[in-house]
Amino acid sequence: MSTATDTPTASGSPDVVGTLARRQTLRLCTAGSVDDGKSTFVGRLLHDTKSVLADQLAAVERTSADRGFEGLDLSLLVDGLRAEREQGITIDVAYRYFATPRRTFILADTPGHVQYTRNTVTGMSTSQAVVLLVDARHGVMEQTRRHLTVAGLLGIRHVVLAVNKIDLVGYSEEVFRAIEAEFTALAADLGITDTRVVPISALHGDNVVEPSERMDWYRGPTVLSILESLPVGAGRARELPLRFPVQYVIREHAQDYRGYAGRVEAGTVAVGDTVSTPGGRLTEVSHIDTADGPAERAAAGQSVVLRLADEIDLVRGDLVAAAERPGDTRSLTATVVGLSDTPLRPGALVKLRYGTALEKARVIAEEPVGLNDIARVTVEVARPLPVEAYAARGAVGAFLLIDASSGDTLAAGLVEQP
Repeated sequence: MSTATDTPTASGSPDVVGTLARRQTLRLCTAGSVDDGKSTFVGRLLHDTKSVLADQLAAVERTSADRGFEGLDLSLLVDGLRAEREQGITIDVAYRYFATPRRTFILADTPGHVQYTRNTVTGMSTSQAVVLLVDARHGVMEQTRRHLTVAGLLGIRHVVLAVNKIDLVGYSEEVFRAIEAEFTALAADLGITDTRVVPISALHGDNVVEPSERMDWYRGPTVLSILESLPVGAGRARELPLRFPVQYVIREHAQDYRGYAGRVEAGTVAVGDTVSTPGGRLTEVSHIDTADGPAERAAAGQSVVLRLADEIDLVRGDLVAAAERPGDTRSLTATVVGLSDTPLRPGALVKLRYGTALEKARVIAEEPVGLNDIARVTVEVARPLPVEAYAARGAVGAFLLIDASSGDTLAAGLVEQP
């Protein structure tokens, strides 16, 4: 058996370190129904890309033998908690990092149980691509539809369906084509246009990293080759107009300093840009201050302090935006995912966290939204907010609904229509 090698670290040669630094990084998520083989699939990816430390591999070999498993139980490379291993399930989001000569990957392996849908939402919320797994014996299940719906809601562009355990149906092309047709039609209905379907056996390694020699009828790419070729941009948040929620107002009276601290959630901003403030008042950005000193510009994801040319009374929760700012609204339609054992009840008075703003709100729904439920609701806000439709991994249009008395988060929401 070949021994997997360690991934190079910063202590490696300058050439290796430079190569790693230049690689693009793809964030992806795995999802699927219970026992579809997600952990084995991820373990296969890590093992076959030689991203497993030698001592980890030795531990997996020992544990596999102790459990009477023939060969390597690669799911052990992902199931990190002993309790999970003993029960044979994965119940949380497990993040793994690996690399190939072409790019680096950050992978979130999410649980399959319906009661952990919220964990799947967490994993998908920062992902650029999703690998959905289905058991070839069962095909597209209700949980598959649920996960694909979440991917559609989150605006994920790339979805790969891995039809796993194809060996258990005799590597049947007929079975595969039926699943492929059903999945493709479902994805089209949800507006997901970039879908790929691959027949795999994570247990035996067919079409995960290496092409299978057991399916003459499939000439398409492996899952890894698809993931290596997907386009990775600088981030769609930068493609949006400027959105800068004010987190804190910094005042220094002795130096007549007034700055607005926060993070650029979307777009870019530069010194001299015209920006809008609440009420539609326009002004210019006079300075951008960072922890490293003054800067000429800042982009989505950066935390900075903006100074404006005019004295404007802004407070935490206000939005500095591009000249054409989103309109204020007191009512929005959204899809929410229940995050608490306490259900979100119709007519409930809650607090809505949108950006840095925290406002009183009331929920209008047909029925209670329980833990892991996905529902469409209307939220009425006490004070108008510059709300807009969800886009770019939550750069805009994402919110939380919070229990006004306990402070517990009841649900996460994605704005459909302000």
